[in-house]
Amino acid sequence: MKLNKTKRRIGEWLSGVGIVGMAFGGLAMAQEASETKPLTSQTLDALVIVGESEADSLSQQGWLPDVVGTAIFSGKKTAILDTDAQAKIINNNYRQLLSQTPSLLISEESSPLVSIGYRGLNPHRAQFTQVLQDGIPIHADQFGYPEAYYTPPLDTVDRVDFVHGGAALLYGPQPGGALNYVTHVPRKDREFSLRTQHIVGSDDLYSTFSSADGTVGNLGYYFYYNHREGDGFRSTNSDFVLDNLALKLIYETESAGKFIFNASTYHEEHGEPGGLTVANFGLADLTATRLFDRLELDRDFVSIGYEVEPTSDSVITSTLWWTDYTRYTARQRGGGFGTAPVGPTSTTNSIETQQFETVGLDTRYRLNWGNSGDTPHTFSTGIQLYYTDSPRTDELGATPNASSGALRRASDREVLYAPVFVENKFTFGKFSITPALRVENFRQKVNETLNLDSGAPLRSKEVSDHVFLGGLGAEYATQDDSAIYGNISQGYRPQVFAEAVPTGPSQLVNGDLEEGKSIEYELGYKTRAIDWLTLDASVFLLSFEDQIGSVVVGPDTVFQNVGDAIHKGVDVSAIFDITKLASLSEIYGELDFYINATLLDAKFSEGPNDGLTPQYAPSYIFRTGLNYAYNDRAKVTFGGTFVDGHYTDDTNTPGRQVPAYMLWDLTAEVKVHKNVRLLAGINNIFDESYFSRVRSDGIDPAKGRNFYVGASLEF
Repeated sequence: MKLNKTKRRIGEWLSGVGIVGMAFGGLAMAQEASETKPLTSQTLDALVIVGESEADSLSQQGWLPDVVGTAIFSGKKTAILDTDAQAKIINNNYRQLLSQTPSLLISEESSPLVSIGYRGLNPHRAQFTQVLQDGIPIHADQFGYPEAYYTPPLDTVDRVDFVHGGAALLYGPQPGGALNYVTHVPRKDREFSLRTQHIVGSDDLYSTFSSADGTVGNLGYYFYYNHREGDGFRSTNSDFVLDNLALKLIYETESAGKFIFNASTYHEEHGEPGGLTVANFGLADLTATRLFDRLELDRDFVSIGYEVEPTSDSVITSTLWWTDYTRYTARQRGGGFGTAPVGPTSTTNSIETQQFETVGLDTRYRLNWGNSGDTPHTFSTGIQLYYTDSPRTDELGATPNASSGALRRASDREVLYAPVFVENKFTFGKFSITPALRVENFRQKVNETLNLDSGAPLRSKEVSDHVFLGGLGAEYATQDDSAIYGNISQGYRPQVFAEAVPTGPSQLVNGDLEEGKSIEYELGYKTRAIDWLTLDASVFLLSFEDQIGSVVVGPDTVFQNVGDAIHKGVDVSAIFDITKLASLSEIYGELDFYINATLLDAKFSEGPNDGLTPQYAPSYIFRTGLNYAYNDRAKVTFGGTFVDGHYTDDTNTPGRQVPAYMLWDLTAEVKVHKNVRLLAGINNIFDESYFSRVRSDGIDPAKGRNFYVGASLEF
């Protein structure tokens, strides 16, 4: 743990927050003179940032309402993942977070990083899914390097909104939908409250999360600090440490506007113990094959947003943000699949530093119109301006564990992005139809400034796209809280930095490389008409054309379009409230039985992989379990995850398969005093030996049985 570095970053961050905070205060006071119409409680339900009671109400609905804030969700398949609906999730356990939504596959790994796949799309760092925090993208870069290394601590997340393929028109063109982490807002019922949580567990896990929040006059504040560390479960070099500080301020003006200020800093460092072969995966100690490989992440973020209801039928939101994101890796050279580095190159290492500095502005507007005296039509539009400057350097270290070395390669990279979208929900009694259009305006530039490894002239490439994406959603309310819905949405996937100008000495790009294009069809039924049942079931078809991949041609690796694929299947999600069915909930609390499943048939239909199965496309993912809650005193969650065997590469290479696995987790929290909660859990109760991730360096094993205990103090 680099303690001095962490302390220095915290000090710099607090100084910066102070300066920006004074500017924020000045803006807020200046806004008090405006004459905008005051917010109503109905408006608060519609805005993106809502109060705790409104947020709790929204979380309990199971899926997003037709309209929330400036977004239209009618006709789209959505899900609300309520973090309070189950016992406290510790150490960002995504297997538990996503236990009640289908379509998503967790590719678990030995580090704190997260990889999530969608209906047979590559899960690596959720690169085919848009990932947002309070509506702001959190990928290192949305297009040039769409990998979500940072994710917020789940202790600060109120809920996660997931929108399936139709999200491509709302949030970005990614074919894998959108995950939006909606974080807590300051409480309004008191001026000061404090919570501190401390957890210890297997492999020297120590996790703490402390927060303070409240509202003084018109100003609400929310501050938290999160620290996690552990040795990891591998024999060596699987240790990790991360620190995260964040501050949120919400100022409500006397004349209805609402300013939202966010600032955060994040530092993570962990070892990369390397992959295993099938043979050494079976060894009890899971011996590391990489003793010196390390990864570090640093992320600083500041945003200021404004939300207002100019009239009772309109909402405007606008957010300006800045992010500075640095990814650093030091990896020993040499080695193969599941083997330790050997040979002359193993005495050196490769050191890679990538920086992503981003400035963005997202502005959206919603208007209810027409249908006087009836449910109105709803118009929504928005524009995003986004610029990333991303220099990269590659050094050659003189030893296997060098932290710096001789500069070998360098490049300048940038992305300019200015999409515009428009949607309109036309409502005719119980039926609504929502056409949508998104225009992608995108420019990417990569310019090599040094390359001592290729022996070829320095390369440079600039790509500009103006892509029109369309969609259509429809919904028919069969009765209260029930509806038939359908959606057709286009998406696309442009080439990333490494595909535009590869950095390796034997890597080439096909001259007519096309962006990947997708279209997704969904037809489903959802209902809450019975008070003890919540059900959402759908059939889907995802067509993904001109996927970009790599093909070995002689001594070279060529990036080219590798073919088309069809992903089709069924999603089912159901929650049965057993105690409500038996009319016992008022006496014994609530006991929910949940099931969700994805049945998937995915195949390449054209190209060199014709007839093969895309990577990470299991034929089924099934989750089930029980959630019990007794008022606010106790919560217990017992859940199982079942995943069919599947390939981890598009060529279906023998030995690159994930065998089917079955896992069970048990977590609990009990309120033993008005200020004290006890927390405990056992993950992978039956000690399943499994893995769900295979990379070029081998099998990345998953954790066996592990536990944690701790307490949360609340004042």
